[in-house]
Amino acid sequence: MMRVENGAVNQSVDQSVDQPSDQPSDQRAHLSLDDIESLLESAAGRPVVVGEADDKMPFTQLDHALQTAAVLRQRRPGDPELAVAGLVHDIGHLLPGVGDAEHARAGAAAVRAALGERVAGLVGLHVEAKRYLVARQSTYEGDLAADSVASLVAQGGPMSSDEQAAYETLALADDALELRRADESAKVEGLVVTGLGEWMHLVRGMRSSTG
Repeated sequence: MMRVENGAVNQSVDQSVDQPSDQPSDQRAHLSLDDIESLLESAAGRPVVVGEADDKMPFTQLDHALQTAAVLRQRRPGDPELAVAGLVHDIGHLLPGVGDAEHARAGAAAVRAALGERVAGLVGLHVEAKRYLVARQSTYEGDLAADSVASLVAQGGPMSSDEQAAYETLALADDALELRRADESAKVEGLVVTGLGEWMHLVRGMRSSTG
């Protein structure tokens, strides 16, 4: 049976999911804007790792978050929510007890109250967007960075035909693909982009204007 849950396409209610904690991912954290800022600040000291290995990418989680947001603002200047989704898309990796397989769902649940349904939905779908692109584009997997290759198996591998069809019905499917493409391009060692303080000022202004 096909279902969509917390922004993820699941093939069966019995599908095995990596759950390192006894607490469900959607109950593990509900972050305020201050919490989100603090977590992202902490990401400056956390290199992106390659799967379960000791290998590390030559940039930090904060570098990756800021670069993803910058790429999306450049590509979609009129869509600040998409850029903010890029900023927080991997925040699940910064939550305790969350693995590669569930970080998108956990991150979506964590930011939903503070950042809204669309941002949370995009965060929740960015892994499914990777699985979709790997299945649909023959060259995409070969273009993935080492960390993305390592996590793909844990995340379910390429989508089946049925999963692809279900993904294509989602309202946020195209925007999530844009986020995923930015995600993969935002892994440049030493690239200088807009800092976290400016992004959080934008986030607070965006949320106050939407109530």
